[in-house]
Amino acid sequence: MLDQQIDCPSRPKTSAMIMKLFQITLVVLVLLINLVIAFPSWAEKTPSSNNNSDYFQVGQKVIWLYKARADSSDVQRIPAEVVQLSSKQVQIKVYKHNHEFVNRWVNPNKLENLQKIKESVF
Repeated sequence: MLDQQIDCPSRPKTSAMIMKLFQITLVVLVLLINLVIAFPSWAEKTPSSNNNSDYFQVGQKVIWLYKARADSSDVQRIPAEVVQLSSKQVQIKVYKHNHEFVNRWVNPNKLENLQKIKESVF
């Protein structure tokens, strides 16, 4: 009775543990590699949904590149101020001659940053 050995399959348990450890290590390694690759994209400047290199803020002075007609080649440069931002357009305040103003929603690609223009002149 004392000479009986208990049958314990130690090899399959060890092998299963090694496989689990390998899987966990692989998942952690993939996550770390993903973070290393994705982290620089988090460090970009303030998120902007427009493709324009300029980033606009409420209250910022801008120049609106206005065309009276879509097929016209004549572009008028109208000073304006950013009033509101949305995901695809920017609302600007344009001053009229009689000291009144009107708000217009425009494509951000039709705006120039006034500060950038001043810096390039000087």
